[in-house]
Amino acid sequence: MFKELKLIFFISTILLFIFLTGKYYFSDENKKKIFRNMSNHNDKIIDYSKDIVLLKNNTNKIIQYVNDENNNNNKKYFFWDLLKND
Repeated sequence: MFKELKLIFFISTILLFIFLTGKYYFSDENKKKIFRNMSNHNDKIIDYSKDIVLLKNNTNKIIQYVNDENNNNNKKYFFWDLLKND
């Protein structure tokens, strides 16, 4: 008898929590708060982006390409031969 009452209490507590959480989450008041908060963040981003200093790009022609024709180390390695040498 006590186990059944305890089980009913636990299940009803969990269902009540889920119901109240869903009711608050899907309420119009919460949706308005979320929209206002997102709008405030967008305004802050726009304000801060006006003050950002842009740096000059100094990375032109920084990549150096290597020619493989000059490399004479063309030895081919085989996996099993490498194991046998040990």
